[in-house]
Amino acid sequence: MGLLSLLEVALMPNLQVLLICLLGAFLATDYCNILPAHARNSLNKIVFTVFTPCLMFANLAKTVTFQDIISWWFMPLNIGLTFLLGGILGWIAVKILKPKPYLEGLIIGTSSAGNLGNLLLIIIPAICAEEGSPFGDRETCSSLGLSYASFSAALGGFYLWTSTFHLVKTSSLRLKELEASEELLKAPNQASNAALHTHLLHNQHNGEEIESQQPVAILQKQEPASLWAKILQLFHVIIEELMAPPSLGAIVGFIFGSVTWLRHLIVGSQAPFRVIQDAIQLLGDGTIPCTTLILGGNLTQGLRSSKVKASTIVGVIAVRYFALPGIGVFVVKGANALGFLSPDPLYQFLLMIQYTTPPAMAISTMTQLFGVGQEECSVILLWTYLAAALALAVWSAVFMWILF
Repeated sequence: MGLLSLLEVALMPNLQVLLICLLGAFLATDYCNILPAHARNSLNKIVFTVFTPCLMFANLAKTVTFQDIISWWFMPLNIGLTFLLGGILGWIAVKILKPKPYLEGLIIGTSSAGNLGNLLLIIIPAICAEEGSPFGDRETCSSLGLSYASFSAALGGFYLWTSTFHLVKTSSLRLKELEASEELLKAPNQASNAALHTHLLHNQHNGEEIESQQPVAILQKQEPASLWAKILQLFHVIIEELMAPPSLGAIVGFIFGSVTWLRHLIVGSQAPFRVIQDAIQLLGDGTIPCTTLILGGNLTQGLRSSKVKASTIVGVIAVRYFALPGIGVFVVKGANALGFLSPDPLYQFLLMIQYTTPPAMAISTMTQLFGVGQEECSVILLWTYLAAALALAVWSAVFMWILF
């Protein structure tokens, strides 16, 4: 398979995303006004609570068995490394670029969380179907590649809706704190003399109570939290993130895919409750187009009002398409040398590709959900997906050259 064929394979899914983005942008314009801000918020909540959990469940229950989980044990570790290493590189980029505090989580998230879902589900079977593919028989390659990509999509979503979700959530809290502090600074100038006088009288009557509470508050702030309290707090945060609808969908999907008798209840032409799986799959199929339409709708406002610096976009592109893929080659080759991987070149190819994908589009769902950095996110995703077509083709050719 030549470089031009790889370029075409990598370009097609990105063009699909960009075309749907343009449609969403048009629907959000004043001329059309079908997808205004309040409509995008409502649609985003449906995507978060219904579509995404259904997509996670349907893919896992249908394609991943308990034997697959055991034999592909390195893939969860590999995806975890992409998030960890990308997060470290994103943190370094934040320290260099010094963006606004509420954008730090977005930059780290887009640097660490790759699109391990719909892009891989399109690219891997497409590479297998190409004439002259080095991965052997077309049907066997496509079937196995689809299973690999589905498992990758589910695992990527699990990491995404825990670690990246927490990053965006923390950014939203920082933004609210910043807005609250600005309001407090403006409050004295906006308050009338009467309101200020009333406030002073209120403070005078409650002065003794405030004075009695201050030492207690100071002691509470100065008292260091015990190690056990910190562990409990961390455990509480993890449980809270795992209770998000997409994470619950992934967990239940893993259970149904791993337990044979549960799997046979809903998956297969002879399954007694196959209509449930079909209905869930139908809902899950709405995730990608709805997310992309929301992204396009945010793009119209982002291009007008967003203050994303060019250096920020270049930083994210440098992490995702230069630093991470290079690190991924050493990780996968090292794991193979240690005997951790199966000899299947398609499996190793997918592990390398996981370091090369553009940022996950679900990040735009998170920013919309928490109301932080929607416009900035849409601009970053636009440029990273434009760069992805060339980057995926070039790195795919490099990975095949390394493997063969």
